Formats: sequence, C-alpha cells, structure tokens
Amino acid sequence: QQISWTPLLVLGYLFYLLLGAMVFQLLEKQAETHFRDQFQMEKLKFLQNYTCLDRQALEQFVQVLMEAWEKGVNPEGNSTNPSNWDFSNSFFFAGTVVTTIGYGNLSPSTVAGQIFCVFYALFGVPLNLAFLNQLGKGLNAHLITLERWVQKPGRAQVQLTVFLTAGTLLFLVFPPLVFSYVEGWSYGEGFYFTFITLSTIGFGDYVVGTNPNKHYIPVYRSLTAIWIVFGLAWLALVFNVGADLMEKFLQLKWHKPVLSLAEGATIKLEDEPEQPRIHIPS
Repeated sequence: QQISWTPLLVLGYLFYLLLGAMVFQLLEKQAETHFRDQFQMEKLKFLQNYTCLDRQALEQFVQVLMEAWEKGVNPEGNSTNPSNWDFSNSFFFAGTVVTTIGYGNLSPSTVAGQIFCVFYALFGVPLNLAFLNQLGKGLNAHLITLERWVQKPGRAQVQLTVFLTAGTLLFLVFPPLVFSYVEGWSYGEGFYFTFITLSTIGFGDYVVGTNPNKHYIPVYRSLTAIWIVFGLAWLALVFNVGADLMEKFLQLKWHKPVLSLAEGATIKLEDEPEQPRIHIPS
C-alpha cells in the first residue's frame, strides 16, 4: 500500500525554513546591531570634527552615497574608476540576467535599458535553460546516468565519484583560490562567493571585478561569466541527484505510475528511456 509522504515533505520543508530563520537570526542580528551602533558613532564623531555640518546635511550626503551605490557607482575612489558598462562588464551583466543570478549591485538606470532588460531576460532565460539542458545531456552521456546511478553497482558509482570529485575541484575548490588572489578575499569568502553564485542565489555582497583600487585584466569578468555557465550546469546536476535521493528517501517513488492506453494495453513508465532533467535553482 502506497503511503503519501507529501504532508511530511511539506512539514519538513517548513521546519527547514523555520530552522534557517532562527539560526540566521541568532548568528547575524547581534552583529548587525553592533555595526549599526558603530556607524551611528562614526556619524556623531564626523559631526563633532566638522562643526560646519549639521545632521541633516550629513544625512543628505549619506543618501547620495546610497543612491550612488544602488546605481552601481562605487563611492570609493574618484571619477577615473573603470566603467561598470564597458564590454567586459556588460557581458558579465548579461550573463547574470539570463542565468537569473541577479547580484543586485548593478542594474539598468535608463528606461530604455530597463525595458530592453525585460525582453532580453524574457527570451534569454529560456535560451539559457535550453543550453544548460543540452550541456547536462552531454555530461550524462559521457559520464553517468544520474537518474539511475543508485541502482547500478560498480562502474556507475565509480563514474559518479569521479564526476563529483572533478566537478568539486574545478568549480568549488580551485576558483576560490583565484578569487582570493585577484580580489584579496580570504579563501572562505571566495568559496562563499563561488557557491552563492553557482547556486544562482546571488546576494551581491561579493562580486568579482568591482574593487576600484585593483586593476583587472579586460577579460577577467568575461572568463568568470563562462566559468559560471559551466558551473551552473554541473551544480544543477548535483542538485538534481540530491533531489532524487531525497524523494527516494521519503519513499515518494515506491510505486511507478502505470499509463493505460485506449486499446487496453498498459505501459510502465519506468520502461521508457528517461531524459536527463536539469532543474536550475533560482
């Protein structure tokens, strides 16, 4: 008899969200309060050192800084800072649009740019999904059949191990070393940026090629965009395997559905060749 695990899955999902909310609050709220108080103290010291300013003028200047940051202009440095919209940076931005990463540190400020961005994403996101699906099929054909590896002993599991190990080194372990060297981040910060990017979470707190005090080679962000595309395909396959394993663990696939035909014949869906599925996280 088939047992529905859907209610348990829903409860587990909600519990996971509540758990995450409590842990993030525990870890971050105190630090936020500390930084807020520190910032207010710095503003007070600034007003004490520069008596020609009043609080309202300072708040207006802070607002100008915030608006500049929201428009993608780094308040540090001067007007000689590299443009956010040269070809390399624009190529990188286009990649963040179609992959739905959306860091949030840069966005179109003109009405024409915003309208173009909408239609560019409208056609670009499906194109990106189709591309990643084809890339995933190629990975499946040359490495493993990810959907059924748990039923195949021996070679399939060895291939999976090689696939996961090589992908982890290529997309999660080595890139933070490069970012640490180029950006001046710690390895932990580089690893955090790498995973947050490839999972398309894209908070925007760390973005490559945005430090005005560093000189980047012109193709740096373009190469990073290419790395992101292939990393997305790999991590999406890993997420897909993880989702299948969770479904099997929850016994959501105890019974394969049976398709009844008009002629009375039946075909088990499990006998049909499965197509690789790529679920792009967003």
